[in-house]
Amino acid sequence: MTKALLITLLSTLTLGAIAGDWGKAPVGKAPIEECIDLGGEITVGYMSDYYYRGFHVADSSLYADVNYTFDKLAVPVTIGALYINSFDSSFFGLGFDTLRLYADADLGTFAGFDFNLKYTYHSFPEGFNPLPVGGFPVGDGVGEVSLGFSRDLGFATLVGSANYYLEEGSPLIGSPDLGFYGNVGLEKSIGLTDNISLVLAGGVGYVDMFGGSVTAIRGWNHYYLTASLPIQLNCRTTLTPYIGFNNQSSFTSIFNPVNLAPSIPDGDDLHGGVSISVTF
Repeated sequence: MTKALLITLLSTLTLGAIAGDWGKAPVGKAPIEECIDLGGEITVGYMSDYYYRGFHVADSSLYADVNYTFDKLAVPVTIGALYINSFDSSFFGLGFDTLRLYADADLGTFAGFDFNLKYTYHSFPEGFNPLPVGGFPVGDGVGEVSLGFSRDLGFATLVGSANYYLEEGSPLIGSPDLGFYGNVGLEKSIGLTDNISLVLAGGVGYVDMFGGSVTAIRGWNHYYLTASLPIQLNCRTTLTPYIGFNNQSSFTSIFNPVNLAPSIPDGDDLHGGVSISVTF
């Protein structure tokens, strides 16, 4: 997917949401009593900075996500594709894009926790792969399995995930594996009006990447804070602006007992963006 196509898709969906009230019937026609959800969703958006597991990967970026949920299986399964492309400077000043194909299964509730199991295949159509140290050529990629969890605590929702890469690590350094990433945090949704909410979130992330090699990265990698404002434009369309804060300056480089060549922390960064989602 080219940058021009992403910009066109973003413009089309945004103009469509502003120009028409999709949830209301046109004049002279019978009112629509319900907005049928068939299980699909399209989201396009813009990020001033793209972070991956706490690492700053790229500056201004566009993204598009398309997914569909099969809810009549033994457990609901969502399959989808996410594409991100930077049109500004990126990691080490090099170009960056990534395509992720994923399948996410809702496993249900156990001991008060909701669990989901996800497989993601990361590929890099334009080459170069910062994860965060890499160099995969065009067409190469890496698989990842993730276990996510959440629990309603009343005052907020506890969320987190454990993620492990399945393939070998960077071919540039001969690392045995790309390793593990985990995160835990809290989320709180506050209803402001019938169609606008304020969603606050914050948490910490832990990485254990590249094993015992000289480029090993292990420790509490970052903490993050975000505030988003989902605005339901109609029964199918949601516009979501957000702001976020990421800090990596005091984590991995200090709390890393095996790292002989500590990663350069990205420090403090205030960032933001906007997305629009349409269900069908």
